[in-house]
Amino acid sequence: MNLEEYFARTGYKGSTEKQDLETLTDIFQHHIRAVPFENLSIHCGEKITLELEQVYNKIVRRKRGGWCMENNQLLGWVLKGLGYDTSFLGAYVFNPHQNAYATLMTHLVVKVVIDGKAYIVDGGFGVSYQMWQPMELVSGKDQPQAPGVFRFTEKNGVWYLEKMRRKQYIPNQSFSNSDLLEKKECRKVYMFSLEPRTVEDFRFQCTYLQTSPDSLFTKKSICTLQTTDGFRALIGWTLTETTYNYKENMDLVEFVTLEDEEVEKTLKEKFNITLERKLVPINVKGSYTI
Repeated sequence: MNLEEYFARTGYKGSTEKQDLETLTDIFQHHIRAVPFENLSIHCGEKITLELEQVYNKIVRRKRGGWCMENNQLLGWVLKGLGYDTSFLGAYVFNPHQNAYATLMTHLVVKVVIDGKAYIVDGGFGVSYQMWQPMELVSGKDQPQAPGVFRFTEKNGVWYLEKMRRKQYIPNQSFSNSDLLEKKECRKVYMFSLEPRTVEDFRFQCTYLQTSPDSLFTKKSICTLQTTDGFRALIGWTLTETTYNYKENMDLVEFVTLEDEEVEKTLKEKFNITLERKLVPINVKGSYTI
């Protein structure tokens, strides 16, 4: 495992000497535009592991993506190797269909401290809730980014992340009531505390999420990638391409339904992913919005 090989994977050619916010942001943006958030291993008969070397081989050498425990663990390793002050935190994801936060801590994020200021770096959420810049860990402050306006709120030591989105223009009206579309303009994303975590704290969750019939990740095959002006998502057979700020305060959301034989080609062309095993797409309705 080496940093040069990782940077070749993400296309980052900037400085590796400075541990400042500008460098952190640049490294982070290269990651989210090169490495998909995806759970395809579950749906093509592969096991997802938390061993860093296997995560590295999967994402860097096999040019795959991963979910939060893979993406953010790799990012944390990269940033620590560059000299950043990093630690892991654990979050509880909000389920809009149940209108409640999960009771299981399933989301791993990275905290980075620069010149005494703490930032959350999360390269493992995907779709429109994927931050594009490190977020300063301050309560009640709107932090506008290309995907929308993010905000942390702290109450009694618990931090909450929410996001306000723009209006959406959907040319294909047959998808205007899709359960994949987020209906609310302000959406809770997850909650977390500042208690430091280790990868060991996620071992049970890693197994549960890829085996339980109640897990979102066994109900949907997901691959999403950030672009320079929005994001792409392949959920089951539904391909979505979103362009942020297509018009003033309006995002363009384009849907298309793929045939089985188009899925593999689309993964290669839109996400630069070539799977070693046959993917069995799935999209059980509910529990996931873009």
